[in-house]
Amino acid sequence: MLYAFLKPIAVVLMRLLFRLEARGTEHIPRSGALVIVANHSSVLDPPLVGGAAPRPLSYLAKAELFDIPLLGALIRGVNARPLRRDGADAGALRTALRVLDDGGALLLFPEGTRGPEGVLREPKAGAAMLAILSGAPVVPAYVKGSGAAWPKGCRLPRPVKVMVTFGPPLTFQRATGVDRKAHYEATSRALMAAIARLGGLTTATPAGAPSPGRDVTQAGRA
Repeated sequence: MLYAFLKPIAVVLMRLLFRLEARGTEHIPRSGALVIVANHSSVLDPPLVGGAAPRPLSYLAKAELFDIPLLGALIRGVNARPLRRDGADAGALRTALRVLDDGGALLLFPEGTRGPEGVLREPKAGAAMLAILSGAPVVPAYVKGSGAAWPKGCRLPRPVKVMVTFGPPLTFQRATGVDRKAHYEATSRALMAAIARLGGLTTATPAGAPSPGRDVTQAGRA
């Protein structure tokens, strides 16, 4: 598989260029369905999180990239799948659920697009929807330094240290008797709050939002 061949090479390059450091990898289940959610400030984020994670990841990337000769075939070979960003993409949702049904790990960026380093923006509902519909554990991750290493609008990357921190896995349940859209939006905010805690940031959590999920590492300890 192309992913297995390229990952060791990419990790060596990222350690040389960005002194890539991973923390909290013990929180990532080594098998079974898994969703990883992370902040997003650079095009480097998918390979950086993938390089830091101890298991293969699948990704959703904007559909336009798959139309570029060679690049489209390359990113598909490293487990990327197309996502249309101009509205709801039922096909991408089905693809993501298939990855999870097959016991795979899926990396998602709830913010949807890149933003400034150290600033968490309003999340989209897609990641929360997948977490709830699949029932898969969700591992939050915070990427520090990627926005400085290759900020939006910059032509070339810079040799800035990058650290990826993973938090304990959480689970989110389907709710009954509540508005589905409101539940997805509140869960999205809970996901962002978990990411923010890893980065020492703060986010506003509206009244009525669900708890940041159930820490599955605490199951059975009550």
